[in-house]
Amino acid sequence: MMSNPTGRLTQGQFSFLPDLSDAEIGLQIDHGLRQGHAWSVEYTDDPHPRNTYWEMFGMPMFDLRDAAGVMLELQACRQAFPNHYIRLLAFDATRGVESIAMCFIVNRPAREPGFMLERQELQGRSLRYTTRGYAVQRPEGRRYGD
Repeated sequence: MMSNPTGRLTQGQFSFLPDLSDAEIGLQIDHGLRQGHAWSVEYTDDPHPRNTYWEMFGMPMFDLRDAAGVMLELQACRQAFPNHYIRLLAFDATRGVESIAMCFIVNRPAREPGFMLERQELQGRSLRYTTRGYAVQRPEGRRYGD
């Protein structure tokens, strides 16, 4: 049985749902701002599950109080990187530590080739598994799109 029948990348909140509209994204940003969170926009073309450090687009928006500012930064990132994965992160600093309170993907490439599971047989009856993205066979910056 397949656990992810859509074959789409599932990282962060809302991963199994259809893509959020900009209005729905704005509502999530407003919710985070009401909680006192600061927002950040990140992008990548290597969304391997262990690649937790994506490229930051601009600086974290600690001083914003309106979702429109975050949406402007998101639109600029979408324009600069239309064929990349883009995510929004909300940071919670209430305990003096910047920890991620919310994280969700807001942009995907039109084609998501997915990942393959490689099995390696070791000494004895041991097995080792690793995950490799199909897209990484192409050079960085040209992994998605034409």
